[in-house]
Amino acid sequence: MRRILVVDDEPSIVRPLMFVLKKNGYDVLTAPNGDEGLRVAKQEKPDLIFLDVMMPKKNGYEVCREIKSDPELQHIYVIILTARGVELDEDAKKKVNANEYMSKPFSPIKVVEKVNAIFAAM
Repeated sequence: MRRILVVDDEPSIVRPLMFVLKKNGYDVLTAPNGDEGLRVAKQEKPDLIFLDVMMPKKNGYEVCREIKSDPELQHIYVIILTARGVELDEDAKKKVNANEYMSKPFSPIKVVEKVNAIFAAM
């Protein structure tokens, strides 16, 4: 079973993501902030991480940089979640080596389609 980590401090984002992903057969882990997200990623080594940018403690860009610079974690597919504009996200994505971005709010159905496509390509 593919494992997905959702790192976000907003329950209104985490709950629907967790529900729709579990309903579609994925094992879902969650973390409420960047520090905890990094700890869970190191311990559980998920296949994919949804990573919010604006969080308490360590922000998503810092966490992504650490994940992508760690030889044991750099293979993990990272999707940055943000409410910011697309241009800024593309620049930031390049700087932190994220695989892609997704703007909030988003459709749970589109999330499942995206995740299914990512795993089908792996």
